[in-house]
Amino acid sequence: MNENLERARAALGFISPLLARHRMRLLAGFLCLVAVDLLQLLIPRVTKRAFDGLSGFDITGAELFTLGLFLIGLALVTGVCRFGWRYLVLGFSRILEREFRAGLVDHLLRLDRTFYQRHTTGDIMALASNDLAAVQLAFGMGLIAFADALFMGAATLGFMAYIHPRLALYAVLPMPVLAAATMVLSARLHRRFKLVQEQFGRLTEFARTSLTTIRLIKAYTQEGAQAARFDRIGRDYIAGNLKLAAVHGTLWPFSGLAASASLLMVVYFGGRLTIAGTITVGDFVAFMSYLYMMTWPMMALGWVTNLFQRGVTSVERLQAVFQARPALQDPPGAAGMPGRPESLALRGLTFRYPGEERPALREITVDFSLGLHGVTGRTGCGKTTLCQVLARLYPLETGRYFADGVDVTALPIAWYRDQLAYVPQDVVLFADTIRANIAFGLPDADQAAVEEAARLVMMHEEILSMPEGYLSKIGERGVQLSGGQRQRIALARALLLDRPILIIDDGLSAVDTETEHAIISNMAPRVKARVCVFVSHRLAPFAGADSILVMADGSIAAQGRHEELLEENAYYRTVYRHQAADGP
Repeated sequence: MNENLERARAALGFISPLLARHRMRLLAGFLCLVAVDLLQLLIPRVTKRAFDGLSGFDITGAELFTLGLFLIGLALVTGVCRFGWRYLVLGFSRILEREFRAGLVDHLLRLDRTFYQRHTTGDIMALASNDLAAVQLAFGMGLIAFADALFMGAATLGFMAYIHPRLALYAVLPMPVLAAATMVLSARLHRRFKLVQEQFGRLTEFARTSLTTIRLIKAYTQEGAQAARFDRIGRDYIAGNLKLAAVHGTLWPFSGLAASASLLMVVYFGGRLTIAGTITVGDFVAFMSYLYMMTWPMMALGWVTNLFQRGVTSVERLQAVFQARPALQDPPGAAGMPGRPESLALRGLTFRYPGEERPALREITVDFSLGLHGVTGRTGCGKTTLCQVLARLYPLETGRYFADGVDVTALPIAWYRDQLAYVPQDVVLFADTIRANIAFGLPDADQAAVEEAARLVMMHEEILSMPEGYLSKIGERGVQLSGGQRQRIALARALLLDRPILIIDDGLSAVDTETEHAIISNMAPRVKARVCVFVSHRLAPFAGADSILVMADGSIAAQGRHEELLEENAYYRTVYRHQAADGP
């Protein structure tokens, strides 16, 4: 019980700023709710007068007509107040959902790769859908039901005690049994709902990966196997929901049983009191009306408990994400450099990915000045890791990183990334037009600049040959384009930015040799005025490079110009001769 209270208190504390911001709206909504309850409590008093008058033959037709008009008036005012609490309180729950969703997206955009290595897309989608819906329901209808049940239960009990205290005591005798059952089952409800949300995340993630890799699945004829795996995950999800429903289904019958037991006791004992003349027929009818009103709070207890357990569990899951912080943080008082960086330097840099024991980079010491700098080496030697470190995607473990002699870790992260254009090995395109993909980093770029970037990567003519030219839709992740076209659009996106640092991680691997030579030639004038780090397994583009790194096992095995490496490094010489023998 204490654990549940602590969890509920923590959840309320998490959303308390939003509750405080909308406190006047909520106050007005709950006042409307109280007004509805008070008006409903008056109805049995009116009916009591009518029944007592009719049974004693001491009421006139005019008085009955007046009582009827009074009931109609109560109904009209109740309807207005009911609309008020629905609009104000349920409207607040939608505002809560909207602000949570907007805040979640904003926070997710600020988190870095260390977070996304621990959380799948499916988990995040579950948070943005099922968990937010659970929070909205708990702090909307759940909050209303709780407040209504609390106030209505206390008020009806007071009116029932006013009619006959001992009969009221009989009516509430089943309540302790219901409270005990609720306490026992609520903890199970929390655990099972948390498990169901995690299963939903796995289900969503599997569906997402299946759709994004559909061509590979078909190429390997794995449709049946994928469907079978999805079916197994779906069955686990259903099994989890059935276990959750079993707990919820146990709470609801307990609530109904308690309400029915109260009704049975009131009918038996209240009927005997009425026969004995201790209470009037009108009192008995009014008492039954109040009991009916109190039946809702008793039956709602299980439902409200279910809603709050789900809501608190979802708030905890959301809170864990909101409390996550980027591994990269701006140092206090960080300020950008006055000019464009013209050199980069690493000194004794060692890097390992979070959770990994083996370093991906070891004691890297290198200088990158203006011009083209090639990086090559066997697969898995650390080339991509070097690019990610240069792009400031991960915090540094040991060693130093300088831009124009200034420690990069002392610079604002956003400012530094604004100096850099990065083409990752895994090309990312959006389900939008070609123009929107090229201009992603510079949405206000004019058409001439977009076309110039496309010409540099030898894509302009190919784009014009498409049905709608630059406004052609390319499908999800650029599915309608070839691998080489996707790479060139990603490169055009980086070149459009015209930033002083350009990092290309194997960005032309799917392009034929002739086109690659043309692109390198087109880029040459621009590369001279910036620091360009170009990773490639092909060595021909490095013939005119200012320097070349040969990496092996996370370290720099050799460094020099093309001619020097041909003489001094066996790996470089062997690869170059094989590629030259194969021809274009």
